[in-house]
Amino acid sequence: MRGGGQSIVMTCIKIRATQFAKIAFTHVNCPSCRPESVLSASPAARPAIAASKRAAFTTIGLVIFCQSFQALTYGGIALFLPLIRADLHMTFSQAGMLSAASTFTYMLGQVPSGYLADRFGPKRLFFFGVFGSTALALNFAFIETFEFAVANQLVSGVFRALLFAPGLALISSWFPPERRATAMGLYVAGGFSGNIFLSLAGPLMVNHYGWRFPFIMFSVMGMGASFLYLAFGREKPRTEPRHPPGLAHAAELLRHRFMWLCAAVQFIRMGPVVGFNFWLPSFLVADRGLTIQAAGLVTAMGAALSAPSNALGGYVSDRLRNPPLVIGGSLTVLACTSLLLVHVHSMPLLLLVIAVNSVFAQFYFGPLFMVPVEVLGTRTAGLSTGFSNLFANAGSLGFAYTLGAIKDHSGSFTWGFSAVGATCALGVVLSVALARLRRRALAAKAL
Repeated sequence: MRGGGQSIVMTCIKIRATQFAKIAFTHVNCPSCRPESVLSASPAARPAIAASKRAAFTTIGLVIFCQSFQALTYGGIALFLPLIRADLHMTFSQAGMLSAASTFTYMLGQVPSGYLADRFGPKRLFFFGVFGSTALALNFAFIETFEFAVANQLVSGVFRALLFAPGLALISSWFPPERRATAMGLYVAGGFSGNIFLSLAGPLMVNHYGWRFPFIMFSVMGMGASFLYLAFGREKPRTEPRHPPGLAHAAELLRHRFMWLCAAVQFIRMGPVVGFNFWLPSFLVADRGLTIQAAGLVTAMGAALSAPSNALGGYVSDRLRNPPLVIGGSLTVLACTSLLLVHVHSMPLLLLVIAVNSVFAQFYFGPLFMVPVEVLGTRTAGLSTGFSNLFANAGSLGFAYTLGAIKDHSGSFTWGFSAVGATCALGVVLSVALARLRRRALAAKAL
């Protein structure tokens, strides 16, 4: 059985790596790096083109690889939450606070990290984010009380904030403007690949060594990966001098009604993401009577479906040239799956609902983050990304705690997931308003 599980894990990782490599090779923002360009280039230029190609693929691969360790460490809390709650003597509300603590500081760090990425470049910030977050995940493995766990997660959120906007800016810089939604979807796909590995291998480790061992092993590997990235990762060479935005640009960003509408949709986006990513294992164990191992397999299925959907959603948005349509369509599906989750008791139907939700929960991630950059320009890309993710994590903070508190008071997750479905329906209405404002803004830019 152990050998079969390891075989499944390795097969999933190989499939994900192959998919990411194909997408990166097709869309990397380096026309001269493509094989036909290399062949047509002069002999003197070929070494430089080959070096640029290696830098692009190496950096994209390392960013995705490092991003996966955030899922392996932070995602472990959600998967092993029933065991962690019992070990640290936590209620469901306290378990929600454990997620909310990290999300709170992660949320506050979004705009500063985006500003610093625009001003100083994203590479070093991303390194500090990977190393710091995995080091604190290692510390989490040795914590014995709820209070210290919360303190650890508060600090961890600061370093996790250095991963998102800098990492997104780093990977999208290697893609052309018309493929940036694809790039943004590809970036988070690495995290879902980490979830696949964790969900399959984690329960096997827990059976033999307890819930602390996966945190130790994955954290040490993550710290090693951060130094590998520092040594071989590269920022894309600039063809013009850097003009970092000042505080005036940040203030101007806040005056855009379009930016606030994007922020509102981002807030709603995290409802189904947190509901399914953080609370799904607990829901399956507490409300549906599954074991940790069975819940892990269901979580792995969801992560396997979410991983390619990030890049696929970006690709569809780029092809249609209509991000709000992808956003509104995804939220419509999520409103239905959030309601169905708590009302479906047949296991095959429940798995179908989880599968559909997993596809669409991140399908519109790239389009939603790309729209502000499309309208406001790339100069403030880090700031606009950080601002958007600030509100996304405000939603994560609220939903993570509220779902746990509702579970404590009502005894089930029914009302919590029903509320998530209602907020997704509101998001559909907001996506229609977003489409109108986008059309006006793009028309004004074209004049």
